[in-house]
Amino acid sequence: MSEMITADLVDLDLSADTKEAAARALAERMAALGRVTDLDGFLADVAAREAQMPTGLDGGIGIPHCRSEHVTEPTLAFGRKAAGIDFGAPDGPADLIFLIAAPAGADDAHLTILSALARQLTNTAFTAALRAVDDTETAAALVRGDRTPASVDVPADAGNAERPEGSGATEAGAAGAVASAEDTAVSGTAPVPSAGAEDGSDPVPGATAAPDGRPFRVVAVTSCPTGIAHTYMAAESLENAGREAGIELVVETQGSAGFTRLDPAVIAAADGVILAHDVPVREKERFAGKPTVDVGVKAGINRPAELVAEVREKAARGEVTAGSAPGSAAGSASGTPVERTGGTGEGYGTRLRTWLMSGVSYMVPFVAAGGLLIALGFAIGGWQVNKAPSVMDHFVWTQADSWGALLFQIGGVAFNFLIPVLAGYIAYGMADRPGLVPGFVGGSIALTINAGFLGGLAAGLIAGGVVMAIQKVRIPAAVRGIMPVVVIPLISSAVVGFLMFVVIGKPIASAQKGMTDWLNGLTGANAVLLGALLGLMMCFDLGGPVNKVAYTFATAGIAVANPGDSAMKIMAAVMAAGMVPPLAMALATTVRARLFTPTERENGKAAWVLGASFITEGAIPFAAADPLRVIPSAMAGGAVTGALSMTFGATLRAPHGGIFVVPLIGNPFLYLIAVAAGVGVTTALVVVLKGLRKRSPSGAGAESAGTGAVSPAGSKEPVAA
Repeated sequence: MSEMITADLVDLDLSADTKEAAARALAERMAALGRVTDLDGFLADVAAREAQMPTGLDGGIGIPHCRSEHVTEPTLAFGRKAAGIDFGAPDGPADLIFLIAAPAGADDAHLTILSALARQLTNTAFTAALRAVDDTETAAALVRGDRTPASVDVPADAGNAERPEGSGATEAGAAGAVASAEDTAVSGTAPVPSAGAEDGSDPVPGATAAPDGRPFRVVAVTSCPTGIAHTYMAAESLENAGREAGIELVVETQGSAGFTRLDPAVIAAADGVILAHDVPVREKERFAGKPTVDVGVKAGINRPAELVAEVREKAARGEVTAGSAPGSAAGSASGTPVERTGGTGEGYGTRLRTWLMSGVSYMVPFVAAGGLLIALGFAIGGWQVNKAPSVMDHFVWTQADSWGALLFQIGGVAFNFLIPVLAGYIAYGMADRPGLVPGFVGGSIALTINAGFLGGLAAGLIAGGVVMAIQKVRIPAAVRGIMPVVVIPLISSAVVGFLMFVVIGKPIASAQKGMTDWLNGLTGANAVLLGALLGLMMCFDLGGPVNKVAYTFATAGIAVANPGDSAMKIMAAVMAAGMVPPLAMALATTVRARLFTPTERENGKAAWVLGASFITEGAIPFAAADPLRVIPSAMAGGAVTGALSMTFGATLRAPHGGIFVVPLIGNPFLYLIAVAAGVGVTTALVVVLKGLRKRSPSGAGAESAGTGAVSPAGSKEPVAA
């Protein structure tokens, strides 16, 4: 790692108290050497990466990192904080902080070197040496690999940071892994031989073997959003756990430097699969028909032994999981969820939200297409178009009414898919492809019995649960091949159909009707308060779970052939409020440019288009950099817009489109006034709050806002984090 880190990039006594301040202190060292061209822009990229997933790891390690156009060459900076800084690790604060900066177009060689560092962090001797070293030159040499941990005098009572129990990261094993880290990172795979005696005797006593007596074989895939650190650390942890367990384990690292596909023969011979990822696994269908554990990448780092044990248990039960089709779920207005198959490592609430959003994300394109076609049908053919006869028998090329009826009827057909698609892909999110058939069957039954959106939710969850239960049953090897094609679809469809028709269908249909009647009965102050609440939710996390709840509530109301006015008013209020944050930040960067960094001003230009298109996520870079000022301001503006939209009685049949569907909105002029009012409120609040910070004395403003930074000399100064 020569030249990637020097003594000037090491701080053995960080005075920062927050992760933002620590990142700034280390980034300032990079900027001083000319390796970062725009400090605030780079820190905004670091913050955006941190917002995706905390970068704290068990063992007292923090690895903030990103790829950024403001980085001139791959660079590492290292800081040490005895008291620790919270980077979101489950076992507490981090005392070893590595800031990893990679250029946006970093070449593969540099990225593999960064990956080698990530693998070294699982070596307890390496981290113990970094805690004991007392000069910056030695610390930099350790990180570069110019000196070995053994060359550093580590006090006997230094106390290495505890590794997760059962991780298998012994010093000898980790040291061996570090020695081959660069070769492994380049190839993208790392075969792990069965653990045994040096003379080649039998594997570790008690190790689980395959039915034919050979060592148990596992293939794994690791990946993370940046593809620099977590990807390779998870691979290293899994490899060490494989050695400890006496199994053969091969990892495919899908990192920033690309990936080398596992040999199809290796996959075919594997007894189980571990997928540790936070972005969709590329070519996931390669692993179809194997016992599979599917978790987030940090589970691969923190609990590798548990994952190995779980995949063994699934193989022993004969439980297999079909691979998903290439690609990922279509994104909704609030973001694209990463699908999971119900593996360990996530709480039930998190998994439930992921399953539901899997169904919603696939349903939204049908809502969008159907809603827009129906709205266009009304615009062209008039409000009586819903009573027109079938266009198969009564279509006149030269009449606008016929074209309006055509669009309306096509949209109606698209809407008939909403509930089956919702249920089918909720079940798919839970159980992969075996869940599709019972999910679609249950959703179609919900449509038949008028159980609506609630019926679709119930059918999808029931279908996924039934399939997951069937997959846990131990079955003979001879019939495993027909399980996903015949047995699972047959049994699960019968069970789901019985429950929907006979047991729960009627109560759910009654509940759906009650909710519809309640929405249609909202008038006056109740409607205004609901609009304000939905506006607050849309702007609270700018595409996060709360935003998704509000958006899903709105789309559920219009996901019927003939929604009431109240449902269309709710949809209009939600879309209007979702447009406010990015438009307000765009306006603020225009009218008070001096309050924002150059990067923020550039982001503000893009935010005009994003906001106008109803992409609330356009405000995320601003919220990540200054959440205490931006988020409350956005929520205030969103509440104003939502309340005004409901007051004005604006309606919207389409679930998306922003200003491009204004001609299809009921009371469009008042609707635009509602949006403008919210944008004005948010812009004014942001400008005032940022102006107050700029006028505060050095040290006070930044500290009070929780974004204080530490200069290399240790002095506090206000920052535009």
